[in-house]
Amino acid sequence: MEIDDQIIFTDNSRLVIESLAQAGADVFIGYPITPANLLYSYASERFPIFLAAPDEITTLQWMTGFSSTSRIPVTATSFPGFALMIESINMAYMMELPMIIILVQRLGPSTGTATIGSQGDISILNGIISGGMAIPTFCVGDSIDCWEISAKAVETAVNLRTPVIILTSKEEMMTMADVDCTKLKKIEQIKRNYFESDDTYVPYKPESNLVPQFLPINNNKHQVRITSSTHNTKGIIQNSTHEALFNSKRLHNKMIKNQNAFCLFDYNEAKKSETLLISYGITSLAAKEAIESLREIGKHVSLLIVKTLFPIPKIIFECVINHKNVIVAEENLTGQYRQILFGANSSKNISGVNEFGRMITPNEIINEVLKYEQ
Repeated sequence: MEIDDQIIFTDNSRLVIESLAQAGADVFIGYPITPANLLYSYASERFPIFLAAPDEITTLQWMTGFSSTSRIPVTATSFPGFALMIESINMAYMMELPMIIILVQRLGPSTGTATIGSQGDISILNGIISGGMAIPTFCVGDSIDCWEISAKAVETAVNLRTPVIILTSKEEMMTMADVDCTKLKKIEQIKRNYFESDDTYVPYKPESNLVPQFLPINNNKHQVRITSSTHNTKGIIQNSTHEALFNSKRLHNKMIKNQNAFCLFDYNEAKKSETLLISYGITSLAAKEAIESLREIGKHVSLLIVKTLFPIPKIIFECVINHKNVIVAEENLTGQYRQILFGANSSKNISGVNEFGRMITPNEIINEVLKYEQ
């Protein structure tokens, strides 16, 4: 995508694909599914390598192979396809292979309605890795997010040697809008560092940041072992040795240790505010508009837009502690992120604005805030 004009009329699917490509992602493998079709289509024109897989399981298996040879693969899907990918995402997580999975949410359950968006896949992402281990999960809310966060996802995947999820929704990926190109920052291609020593390569020996150095399996100097079974630092399968169990726990701990490097959020604190509004993704647009309207009538309400959903950012609770009331706005029936943050039986001062099958309006958020701000 060549950007010559200051203002362009496009959709966010194109911005995501272009950002990923400029950041260094070089393989796209996919099985077409609504509403991720535009990502698939644009990638076929933009990525150096594009493969149409026969199904979603094959997609992730091929991505694993490409990643082991130093490529940075990408795919895009929706819940029915993502459900089939979960085992293979766990494989890549255990093998510590970088890749990007774009999850475009649509209305469920099951195949649901392919042409209606949703924010209904939050709970599954919180437990996607067996054992409840953390996997970096970003959530985009507007065109600038699509541009900047997509590049950040590539950087995170490479630097932490991990699969990364980009969460979005049908409306965000398929709606055309004006984009001011002067606000799109220059993207630098991620520089990959490889093991260069003459010493024996130990594929899962962690550095100080708990991330092992990477070496592709197609190098001509060292043997490289990769496995998705419980293993020691040499990649040799072991079951219950201290070294092997420590290695598995390290996968989670490296995400937590390096969390500040990929923790993204926007926090707009209002002085003397007793109420905090939390939102993410497509609903964050309505949240921003609601806050503007509330402040125009003298209601002081703080706003936190979460862009890194998992691991759960500490900033959420640092913001919460300064407020008496908390409202979480999200487009799903049960308040999934609210329950993850505060439990199923939260206090009377924690509430949600929720919808199913349609987007939340600013007025619905305003009405919930006013219950606290009378």
